[in-house]
Amino acid sequence: MKIKFGLLVLAFLAALMPVSAQRKLKKVASGEASKNRLAEIYADSLLMCRQRIDSMKMDSGDSRYAQLFTPLTFYHGPAARMLRLKPQNGVKDSLGTMLDQTLMEVYLKRPDLVRNTESHLKEVGAPLAAQSKPKKNHPDIVEQVAPKAIEVDAAPMDIVITRPNFWTIGGDYYLQFLQNYVSDNWYKGGESNYSVLGRVTMFANYNNKQKIKWDNKVEMRLGYQTSKGDTVHTLKTSDDMIRYTGKLGLQASRKWYYTIQLIGQTQFTHGYKSNDKTVYSDFFSPFNLNLSVGMDYNVDWFNHRLKGSAHLAPLAFNWKYVGRASLATRYGLDEGKHGMTDYGSECTFDLSWQIADNIKWKTRLWGYTTYKRAEIEWENTITFQFNRYISTNIFLYPRFDDGVNRKDDDSYWQFKEFMSVGFSYSF
Repeated sequence: MKIKFGLLVLAFLAALMPVSAQRKLKKVASGEASKNRLAEIYADSLLMCRQRIDSMKMDSGDSRYAQLFTPLTFYHGPAARMLRLKPQNGVKDSLGTMLDQTLMEVYLKRPDLVRNTESHLKEVGAPLAAQSKPKKNHPDIVEQVAPKAIEVDAAPMDIVITRPNFWTIGGDYYLQFLQNYVSDNWYKGGESNYSVLGRVTMFANYNNKQKIKWDNKVEMRLGYQTSKGDTVHTLKTSDDMIRYTGKLGLQASRKWYYTIQLIGQTQFTHGYKSNDKTVYSDFFSPFNLNLSVGMDYNVDWFNHRLKGSAHLAPLAFNWKYVGRASLATRYGLDEGKHGMTDYGSECTFDLSWQIADNIKWKTRLWGYTTYKRAEIEWENTITFQFNRYISTNIFLYPRFDDGVNRKDDDSYWQFKEFMSVGFSYSF
Protein backbone atom coordinates (compact mmCIF):
# COMPACT_ATOMS: atom_id res chain seq x y z
CA MET A 1 0.00 0.00 0.00
CA LYS A 2 2.80 2.35 0.88
CA ILE A 3 4.57 1.43 -2.31
CA LYS A 4 1.52 2.35 -4.40
CA PHE A 5 1.11 5.64 -2.63
CA GLY A 6 4.77 6.51 -3.29
CA LEU A 7 4.46 5.71 -6.96
CA LEU A 8 1.35 7.85 -7.19
CA VAL A 9 3.17 10.83 -5.64
CA LEU A 10 6.11 10.46 -8.04
CA ALA A 11 3.75 10.32 -11.02
CA PHE A 12 2.01 13.51 -9.84
CA LEU A 13 5.31 15.37 -9.45
CA ALA A 14 6.44 14.18 -12.87
CA ALA A 15 3.26 15.62 -14.34
CA LEU A 16 3.80 18.99 -12.66
CA MET A 17 7.45 19.44 -13.76
CA PRO A 18 6.76 20.21 -17.52
CA VAL A 19 4.16 22.81 -16.55
CA SER A 20 6.59 24.72 -14.32
CA ALA A 21 9.33 24.50 -16.97
CA GLN A 22 6.98 25.96 -19.57
CA ARG A 23 6.14 28.78 -17.17
CA LYS A 24 9.85 29.51 -16.67
CA LEU A 25 10.46 29.50 -20.44
CA LYS A 26 7.55 31.89 -20.96
CA LYS A 27 8.90 34.23 -18.29
CA VAL A 28 12.37 34.19 -19.89
CA ALA A 29 10.92 34.85 -23.37
CA SER A 30 8.73 37.68 -22.13
CA GLY A 31 11.74 39.22 -20.31
CA GLU A 32 13.86 39.18 -23.45
CA ALA A 33 11.05 40.71 -25.49
CA SER A 34 10.62 43.49 -22.97
CA LYS A 35 14.38 44.15 -23.04
CA ASN A 36 14.37 44.35 -26.85
CA ARG A 37 11.42 46.70 -26.79
CA LEU A 38 13.15 48.87 -24.21
CA ALA A 39 16.27 49.00 -26.39
CA GLU A 40 14.18 50.05 -29.40
CA ILE A 41 12.48 52.81 -27.42
CA TYR A 42 15.85 54.02 -26.09
CA ALA A 43 17.35 54.06 -29.58
CA ASP A 44 14.35 56.00 -30.88
CA SER A 45 14.70 58.54 -28.09
CA LEU A 46 18.41 59.00 -28.87
CA LEU A 47 17.59 59.50 -32.55
CA MET A 48 14.94 62.11 -31.72
CA CYS A 49 17.34 63.85 -29.34
CA ARG A 50 20.02 63.94 -32.03
CA GLN A 51 17.60 65.44 -34.53
CA ARG A 52 16.57 68.15 -32.07
CA ILE A 53 20.03 69.22 -30.97
CA ASP A 54 21.77 68.84 -34.33
CA SER A 55 22.90 72.38 -35.31
CA MET A 56 22.23 71.61 -38.95
CA LYS A 57 18.63 70.59 -38.20
CA MET A 58 17.62 73.25 -35.69
CA ASP A 59 14.88 75.59 -36.85
CA SER A 60 15.10 79.31 -36.31
CA GLY A 61 13.17 80.67 -33.35
CA ASP A 62 9.95 82.60 -33.75
CA SER A 63 10.69 86.32 -33.55
CA ARG A 64 7.21 87.06 -32.17
CA TYR A 65 8.52 86.16 -28.73
CA ALA A 66 10.52 89.40 -28.86
CA GLN A 67 7.35 91.31 -27.92
CA LEU A 68 7.55 89.77 -24.45
CA PHE A 69 11.21 90.66 -23.78
CA THR A 70 11.71 94.06 -25.41
CA PRO A 71 10.60 97.23 -23.57
CA LEU A 72 6.87 96.79 -23.19
CA THR A 73 4.98 98.42 -26.05
CA PHE A 74 1.23 98.79 -26.55
CA TYR A 75 0.41 97.10 -29.88
CA HIS A 76 -2.98 97.52 -31.57
CA GLY A 77 -2.98 93.97 -32.95
CA PRO A 78 -3.61 91.95 -29.75
CA ALA A 79 -6.73 93.92 -28.79
CA ALA A 80 -8.10 93.80 -32.35
CA ARG A 81 -7.58 90.02 -32.63
CA MET A 82 -9.05 89.32 -29.18
CA LEU A 83 -12.27 91.17 -30.14
CA ARG A 84 -12.79 89.17 -33.35
CA LEU A 85 -15.64 86.66 -33.29
CA LYS A 86 -13.66 84.11 -35.28
CA PRO A 87 -10.03 83.73 -36.35
CA GLN A 88 -8.84 85.62 -39.41
CA ASN A 89 -8.96 83.51 -42.62
CA GLY A 90 -10.55 80.76 -40.53
CA VAL A 91 -7.14 79.54 -39.32
CA LYS A 92 -6.43 79.45 -35.60
CA ASP A 93 -2.89 80.34 -34.50
CA SER A 94 -2.31 78.91 -31.05
CA LEU A 95 1.03 80.68 -30.55
CA GLY A 96 -0.40 84.00 -31.65
CA THR A 97 -3.42 83.57 -29.39
CA MET A 98 -1.18 82.78 -26.41
CA LEU A 99 0.99 85.86 -27.04
CA ASP A 100 -2.07 88.08 -27.45
CA GLN A 101 -3.59 86.81 -24.18
CA THR A 102 -0.29 87.39 -22.35
CA LEU A 103 0.06 90.95 -23.64
CA MET A 104 -3.60 91.78 -22.89
CA GLU A 105 -3.18 90.42 -19.37
CA VAL A 106 -0.30 92.83 -18.79
CA TYR A 107 -2.07 95.75 -20.52
CA LEU A 108 -5.14 95.38 -18.29
CA LYS A 109 -3.51 94.60 -14.96
CA ARG A 110 -0.18 96.48 -15.16
CA PRO A 111 -0.58 99.42 -17.56
CA ASP A 112 2.17 101.22 -15.64
CA LEU A 113 4.74 98.90 -17.25
CA VAL A 114 3.97 100.13 -20.77
CA ARG A 115 6.89 102.26 -22.04
CA ASN A 116 5.99 102.82 -25.70
CA THR A 117 3.19 102.69 -28.24
CA GLU A 118 2.88 101.32 -31.74
CA SER A 119 2.00 104.79 -33.08
CA HIS A 120 5.29 106.18 -31.79
CA LEU A 121 7.20 103.31 -33.39
CA LYS A 122 5.61 104.20 -36.73
CA GLU A 123 6.90 107.75 -36.40
CA VAL A 124 10.48 106.74 -35.58
CA GLY A 125 10.54 104.00 -38.19
CA ALA A 126 10.68 100.93 -35.98
CA PRO A 127 9.22 97.63 -37.27
CA LEU A 128 5.43 97.64 -36.94
CA ALA A 129 5.14 93.98 -36.11
CA ALA A 130 7.55 91.19 -35.58
CA GLN A 131 7.48 88.72 -38.42
CA SER A 132 8.55 85.16 -38.01
CA LYS A 133 11.52 84.19 -40.11
CA PRO A 134 10.80 81.73 -42.90
CA LYS A 135 12.14 78.31 -42.27
CA LYS A 136 14.90 77.18 -44.53
CA ASN A 137 15.65 73.66 -45.57
CA HIS A 138 19.18 72.86 -44.57
CA PRO A 139 21.09 70.67 -46.99
CA ASP A 140 22.45 67.39 -45.81
CA ILE A 141 26.10 67.30 -44.86
CA VAL A 142 28.09 65.50 -47.50
CA GLU A 143 31.72 64.69 -47.63
CA GLN A 144 33.71 67.33 -49.48
CA VAL A 145 35.60 65.95 -52.40
CA ALA A 146 38.39 67.96 -54.00
CA PRO A 147 37.49 68.79 -57.61
CA LYS A 148 39.51 67.04 -60.18
CA ALA A 149 41.85 69.37 -62.01
CA ILE A 150 41.07 69.79 -65.69
CA GLU A 151 44.13 69.15 -67.73
CA VAL A 152 44.54 71.56 -70.62
CA ASP A 153 46.83 70.83 -73.47
CA ALA A 154 49.58 73.47 -73.29
CA ALA A 155 50.03 75.19 -76.63
CA PRO A 156 53.46 76.57 -77.50
CA MET A 157 53.68 80.34 -77.01
CA ASP A 158 56.18 82.86 -78.28
CA ILE A 159 57.61 85.13 -75.58
CA VAL A 160 57.91 88.74 -76.73
CA ILE A 161 60.04 91.07 -74.62
CA THR A 162 59.35 94.74 -75.30
CA ARG A 163 62.18 97.14 -74.72
CA PRO A 164 61.09 99.84 -72.26
CA ASN A 165 60.76 103.35 -73.63
CA PHE A 166 62.30 105.86 -71.25
CA TRP A 167 61.62 108.86 -73.50
CA THR A 168 58.73 111.30 -73.18
CA ILE A 169 58.22 113.45 -76.28
CA GLY A 170 55.69 116.24 -76.74
CA GLY A 171 55.14 119.91 -77.32
CA ASP A 172 52.73 122.63 -78.35
CA TYR A 173 52.52 125.37 -80.91
CA TYR A 174 50.25 128.24 -81.78
CA LEU A 175 49.75 130.66 -84.66
CA GLN A 176 47.89 133.82 -83.76
CA PHE A 177 46.85 137.02 -85.50
CA LEU A 178 46.02 140.56 -84.48
CA GLN A 179 44.42 143.24 -86.63
CA ASN A 180 43.88 146.85 -85.63
CA TYR A 181 42.20 149.51 -87.78
CA VAL A 182 42.12 153.24 -86.97
CA SER A 183 40.62 155.78 -89.38
CA ASP A 184 42.73 158.75 -90.45
CA ASN A 185 40.42 161.17 -88.67
CA TRP A 186 40.28 159.25 -85.37
CA TYR A 187 40.02 161.89 -82.66
CA LYS A 188 42.84 160.40 -80.57
CA GLY A 189 45.09 159.57 -83.48
CA GLY A 190 46.79 156.21 -83.96
CA GLU A 191 47.51 153.94 -86.90
CA SER A 192 46.23 150.66 -88.30
CA ASN A 193 48.40 147.57 -88.21
CA TYR A 194 48.46 143.83 -88.69
CA SER A 195 50.53 141.32 -86.78
CA VAL A 196 51.13 137.58 -86.81
CA LEU A 197 52.87 135.52 -84.14
CA GLY A 198 53.99 131.90 -84.13
CA ARG A 199 55.41 129.89 -81.28
CA VAL A 200 56.68 126.29 -81.12
CA THR A 201 57.78 124.44 -77.98
CA MET A 202 59.11 120.88 -78.19
CA PHE A 203 60.59 118.66 -75.52
CA ALA A 204 62.22 115.23 -75.33
CA ASN A 205 62.88 114.00 -71.80
CA TYR A 206 64.73 110.84 -70.80
CA ASN A 207 64.26 109.11 -67.44
CA ASN A 208 65.48 105.54 -66.90
CA LYS A 209 63.82 105.33 -63.45
CA GLN A 210 67.26 104.57 -62.00
CA LYS A 211 68.36 108.05 -60.92
CA ILE A 212 69.38 109.33 -64.38
CA LYS A 213 67.38 112.11 -66.02
CA TRP A 214 68.05 114.14 -69.18
CA ASP A 215 65.64 116.91 -70.19
CA ASN A 216 65.73 118.73 -73.53
CA LYS A 217 63.52 121.65 -74.55
CA VAL A 218 63.56 123.87 -77.65
CA GLU A 219 61.52 127.10 -77.77
CA MET A 220 61.04 129.21 -80.89
CA ARG A 221 59.06 132.45 -81.24
CA LEU A 222 58.75 134.68 -84.30
CA GLY A 223 56.32 137.52 -84.88
CA TYR A 224 55.93 140.20 -87.57
CA GLN A 225 53.91 143.38 -87.72
CA THR A 226 53.11 146.11 -90.22
CA SER A 227 52.75 149.79 -89.47
CA LYS A 228 51.69 152.65 -91.73
CA GLY A 229 53.82 155.00 -89.70
CA ASP A 230 56.98 153.10 -90.62
CA THR A 231 57.97 154.26 -94.08
CA VAL A 232 61.29 152.40 -94.07
CA HIS A 233 60.20 148.82 -93.28
CA THR A 234 57.23 146.97 -94.71
CA LEU A 235 57.57 144.32 -92.01
CA LYS A 236 59.54 144.26 -88.80
CA THR A 237 59.76 141.71 -86.03
CA SER A 238 57.67 142.02 -82.90
CA ASP A 239 59.08 138.88 -81.23
CA ASP A 240 62.11 136.78 -82.19
CA MET A 241 63.80 134.05 -80.14
CA ILE A 242 65.48 130.64 -80.40
CA ARG A 243 66.35 128.94 -77.10
CA TYR A 244 67.58 125.49 -76.11
CA THR A 245 67.56 124.27 -72.50
CA GLY A 246 69.21 120.98 -71.53
CA LYS A 247 69.57 119.36 -68.11
CA LEU A 248 71.46 116.23 -67.08
CA GLY A 249 70.58 115.13 -63.57
CA LEU A 250 71.58 112.45 -61.06
CA GLN A 251 68.98 111.82 -58.37
CA ALA A 252 70.10 112.72 -54.86
CA SER A 253 66.77 112.22 -53.05
CA ARG A 254 63.10 111.94 -53.88
CA LYS A 255 62.80 115.52 -55.16
CA TRP A 256 66.40 116.72 -55.57
CA TYR A 257 68.89 116.10 -58.40
CA TYR A 258 72.54 116.99 -58.93
CA THR A 259 72.24 118.85 -62.23
CA ILE A 260 74.30 120.29 -65.07
CA GLN A 261 72.28 122.83 -67.06
CA LEU A 262 73.04 124.28 -70.51
CA ILE A 263 71.13 127.22 -72.03
CA GLY A 264 71.78 128.59 -75.52
CA GLN A 265 69.80 131.54 -76.92
CA THR A 266 69.78 133.70 -80.06
CA GLN A 267 67.24 134.87 -82.70
CA PHE A 268 66.16 134.23 -86.31
CA THR A 269 66.57 137.49 -88.17
CA HIS A 270 67.31 141.24 -88.08
CA GLY A 271 65.79 143.50 -85.46
CA TYR A 272 64.86 147.08 -86.39
CA LYS A 273 63.16 150.11 -84.92
CA SER A 274 60.51 152.14 -86.74
CA ASN A 275 61.85 154.44 -89.46
CA ASP A 276 65.42 153.36 -88.69
CA LYS A 277 67.63 151.31 -90.98
CA THR A 278 70.06 150.44 -88.18
CA VAL A 279 70.24 146.74 -87.29
CA TYR A 280 69.94 146.38 -83.53
CA SER A 281 70.09 142.56 -83.37
CA ASP A 282 70.59 139.64 -85.70
CA PHE A 283 71.17 135.89 -85.84
CA PHE A 284 74.07 135.15 -83.42
CA SER A 285 74.17 138.82 -82.51
CA PRO A 286 73.97 138.24 -79.68
CA PHE A 287 74.31 134.56 -78.79
CA ASN A 288 74.34 133.63 -75.09
CA LEU A 289 75.61 130.30 -73.78
CA ASN A 290 75.23 129.57 -70.07
CA LEU A 291 76.61 126.43 -68.37
CA SER A 292 75.88 125.89 -64.67
CA VAL A 293 76.32 123.20 -62.02
CA GLY A 294 73.92 122.95 -59.10
CA MET A 295 70.82 121.28 -57.72
CA ASP A 296 67.37 120.80 -59.26
CA TYR A 297 64.13 120.51 -57.28
CA ASN A 298 61.06 118.91 -58.88
CA VAL A 299 57.90 120.89 -58.11
CA ASP A 300 54.57 119.01 -57.94
CA TRP A 301 52.08 120.93 -55.80
CA PHE A 302 48.36 121.64 -55.51
CA ASN A 303 47.20 118.17 -56.53
CA HIS A 304 49.47 118.08 -59.63
CA ARG A 305 48.20 121.45 -60.90
CA LEU A 306 51.51 123.26 -60.33
CA LYS A 307 54.46 121.45 -61.90
CA GLY A 308 57.96 122.35 -62.96
CA SER A 309 61.49 122.65 -61.63
CA ALA A 310 63.74 125.02 -59.71
CA HIS A 311 67.46 125.08 -60.57
CA LEU A 312 69.95 126.62 -58.13
CA ALA A 313 73.55 126.83 -59.32
CA PRO A 314 76.28 128.49 -57.24
CA LEU A 315 78.76 128.03 -60.10
CA ALA A 316 77.96 129.17 -63.64
CA PHE A 317 79.93 129.97 -66.79
CA ASN A 318 78.56 132.46 -69.33
CA TRP A 319 79.79 133.13 -72.86
CA LYS A 320 78.37 135.94 -74.97
CA TYR A 321 79.10 136.14 -78.70
CA VAL A 322 78.21 138.97 -81.11
CA GLY A 323 78.73 138.24 -84.79
CA ARG A 324 78.26 141.84 -85.98
CA ALA A 325 81.24 143.88 -84.83
CA SER A 326 79.14 147.06 -84.93
CA LEU A 327 76.91 145.67 -82.18
CA ALA A 328 79.70 144.62 -79.79
CA THR A 329 79.60 147.67 -77.54
CA ARG A 330 75.79 147.60 -77.46
CA TYR A 331 75.86 144.24 -75.67
CA GLY A 332 78.68 145.02 -73.24
CA LEU A 333 81.67 143.79 -75.26
CA ASP A 334 84.82 145.76 -75.86
CA GLU A 335 85.00 147.48 -79.22
CA GLY A 336 86.34 145.16 -81.91
CA LYS A 337 85.71 142.03 -79.80
CA HIS A 338 83.22 139.31 -80.69
CA GLY A 339 83.18 137.31 -77.45
CA MET A 340 83.12 137.76 -73.70
CA THR A 341 83.27 135.19 -70.88
CA ASP A 342 82.55 135.57 -67.20
CA TYR A 343 81.65 133.48 -64.15
CA GLY A 344 78.98 133.80 -61.51
CA SER A 345 75.86 132.22 -60.04
CA GLU A 346 72.62 131.34 -61.79
CA CYS A 347 69.06 130.27 -60.96
CA THR A 348 66.13 129.16 -63.12
CA PHE A 349 62.49 128.63 -62.13
CA ASP A 350 60.37 127.01 -64.85
CA LEU A 351 56.77 126.37 -63.75
CA SER A 352 53.35 125.62 -65.24
CA TRP A 353 50.16 126.18 -63.22
CA GLN A 354 46.77 124.88 -64.39
CA ILE A 355 44.68 127.52 -62.61
CA ALA A 356 41.41 126.22 -64.06
CA ASP A 357 40.37 123.76 -66.74
CA ASN A 358 40.73 126.43 -69.43
CA ILE A 359 43.28 128.80 -67.82
CA LYS A 360 47.01 128.06 -67.64
CA TRP A 361 49.93 130.18 -66.49
CA LYS A 362 53.48 129.37 -67.63
CA THR A 363 56.31 131.32 -66.05
CA ARG A 364 60.09 131.29 -66.41
CA LEU A 365 62.32 133.30 -64.09
CA TRP A 366 66.02 133.28 -64.97
CA GLY A 367 68.74 135.17 -63.18
CA TYR A 368 72.51 135.39 -63.60
CA THR A 369 75.01 137.53 -61.75
CA THR A 370 78.79 137.93 -61.75
CA TYR A 371 78.49 140.17 -58.67
CA LYS A 372 79.54 143.04 -61.01
CA ARG A 373 76.61 142.86 -63.39
CA ALA A 374 73.25 141.06 -63.35
CA GLU A 375 70.67 139.79 -65.83
CA ILE A 376 67.10 138.91 -64.89
CA GLU A 377 64.39 137.64 -67.26
CA TRP A 378 60.83 136.87 -66.21
CA GLU A 379 58.59 135.49 -68.95
CA ASN A 380 54.87 135.02 -68.21
CA THR A 381 52.34 133.48 -70.60
CA ILE A 382 48.68 133.29 -69.54
CA THR A 383 46.56 131.13 -71.86
CA PHE A 384 42.76 131.16 -72.04
CA GLN A 385 41.72 128.02 -73.93
CA PHE A 386 38.26 128.40 -75.53
CA ASN A 387 38.29 124.95 -77.10
CA ARG A 388 40.85 122.45 -78.31
CA TYR A 389 42.13 124.69 -81.11
CA ILE A 390 41.26 128.30 -80.23
CA SER A 391 42.99 130.24 -77.45
CA THR A 392 44.03 133.70 -76.30
CA ASN A 393 47.53 134.43 -74.98
CA ILE A 394 48.72 137.28 -72.79
CA PHE A 395 52.51 137.61 -72.71
CA LEU A 396 54.29 139.73 -70.07
CA TYR A 397 58.08 139.98 -70.18
CA PRO A 398 59.99 142.29 -67.79
CA ARG A 399 63.78 142.17 -68.11
CA PHE A 400 66.75 143.71 -66.28
CA ASP A 401 70.33 143.98 -67.62
CA ASP A 402 72.87 146.44 -66.24
CA GLY A 403 75.69 145.14 -68.43
CA VAL A 404 74.57 146.90 -71.63
CA ASN A 405 75.17 150.45 -72.76
CA ARG A 406 72.22 152.79 -72.25
CA LYS A 407 71.37 156.41 -72.66
CA ASP A 408 71.38 158.64 -69.63
CA ASP A 409 67.60 158.90 -69.55
CA ASP A 410 67.02 155.15 -70.06
CA SER A 411 66.54 152.52 -67.38
CA TYR A 412 68.14 149.12 -67.10
CA TRP A 413 64.62 147.73 -66.85
CA GLN A 414 62.97 146.66 -70.13
CA PHE A 415 59.41 145.49 -70.73
CA LYS A 416 57.49 143.71 -73.49
CA GLU A 417 53.78 142.81 -73.58
CA PHE A 418 51.31 141.56 -76.17
CA MET A 419 47.94 139.81 -76.40
CA SER A 420 46.89 137.60 -79.30
CA VAL A 421 44.05 135.30 -80.37
CA GLY A 422 44.37 132.36 -82.71
CA PHE A 423 45.05 128.70 -83.32
CA SER A 424 46.81 126.47 -80.77
CA TYR A 425 47.53 122.76 -80.49
CA SER A 426 49.30 120.51 -77.98
CA PHE A 427 50.63 116.99 -78.44
